[in-house]
Amino acid sequence: MDYSAANHQLWNVVIQIAYIAIAILLADLLRRKVKIIRKLMMPVAVLGGFLLLIAKYLGLKLDETLLETLVFHGIALGFVAMSLRVPEKRNENKGNAVGLKSGAIIVSTYLVQGITGLIITILLAYTFMPGLFKAAGLLLPMGYGQGPGQANNIGSTYEGLGFVGGRSFGMAIAATGYLVACIVGVIILNILRNKGKLNLNKDENIVKRSDYDFGDEKSSESIDVLSIQISLVAAVYLLTYLLIWGLTSLLSSVAPGVANMLNSLIWGFNFIIASALAMLVRNIIIRFDSVQSKALKSQNNYLLNRISGVFFDIMIVAGIASINIEDIKGLLLPFILMVTLGAVVTWLYLSFVCKKVYKDYYYQGLISMFGMLTGTISSGVLLLREIDPKFETAAANNLITGSSFGIILGAPILILVGLAARSDLLCFVSLGIMFVYLGLLLLIILKAKTNSNK
Repeated sequence: MDYSAANHQLWNVVIQIAYIAIAILLADLLRRKVKIIRKLMMPVAVLGGFLLLIAKYLGLKLDETLLETLVFHGIALGFVAMSLRVPEKRNENKGNAVGLKSGAIIVSTYLVQGITGLIITILLAYTFMPGLFKAAGLLLPMGYGQGPGQANNIGSTYEGLGFVGGRSFGMAIAATGYLVACIVGVIILNILRNKGKLNLNKDENIVKRSDYDFGDEKSSESIDVLSIQISLVAAVYLLTYLLIWGLTSLLSSVAPGVANMLNSLIWGFNFIIASALAMLVRNIIIRFDSVQSKALKSQNNYLLNRISGVFFDIMIVAGIASINIEDIKGLLLPFILMVTLGAVVTWLYLSFVCKKVYKDYYYQGLISMFGMLTGTISSGVLLLREIDPKFETAAANNLITGSSFGIILGAPILILVGLAARSDLLCFVSLGIMFVYLGLLLLIILKAKTNSNK
């Protein structure tokens, strides 16, 4: 085997991860040493991502495919580690109504974004830009709400239906959404902090001695406790892959048409299935440990928190660095209107509904949902970590459970996205249906009973 630099496959992954590591180290140094950055509460991972993005445009050769791979797997692995944690007793009595309401919030925000986008593109198509593809407005919830995967898929579909540059337009919205989540989200955090709305503890990121309860003396002496935690995370993720592979293969053989529509969505939401499997494995291990000995603990919450933090940080840096700022040449007007008004209506709508649902942790719920529904679930976690670094509120779990309910509640939207692009009449019909469906989801958000805030 050739161990030299000529073996690109051997060294590429290590070099690319080293770039990410150096960006994180430089960002951490800047945050500690530069007062204005520290005051802006700019997260280290975000700053590191932008440093790497700048370096890319200055000539640093980054592997775009590897960066996208790290983002894709980092989301799932981070949530697997979170879901394996043993819950505290005070958090066990939670009803499913908050999960349902969170799902309704997510999908209704898609609708608000879709309605906003459609109104913009329809008005432009009948005034300043007669040739504009009217259904292009639905790429706003695909890019902002669902991220680059769906923006890419739907944009490519629209290209096939006559929207020139549809894929690039969708990806540009998704990239801008991530910037909105990170930059605007951080600005909002600072505004809320200056107004005294956030009760931040200056020392809450400092690790206390009690946090180092690794339990080494109660574990097997032949293996490090951290190795056990990493092995648990990896094993659950392998189970996730096997389950999704089996499910999509079965679907392809039984119903190919349905499989073409759903398989990419199932793989794209692998983090939800991974989280569900992790919770199942967690409960099995807890039951086994209680039978064997209360002194022996397989999971270590502190280490699992650190593992999830590592995956999220790498994912965030890689996600920002993989942004490509190109390909929007003749679509600047609808693009600027959509990304700007999309961010404003998303914030205003979430400010209203989150106050109704997340009464005990309003700002944590609001900030995390805004981060997810303009960027991705990773940016929602990123912003949440600034005000809830140990995930002590239910806000992080709401992103997972809400996304699970969102798959079911959001199914009609996927139909409308395809329907609206078929003709002008169907575009207007889809817009009307979206208003009706938004009203139904608001009934769930405002009327469904829950005792989880008690």
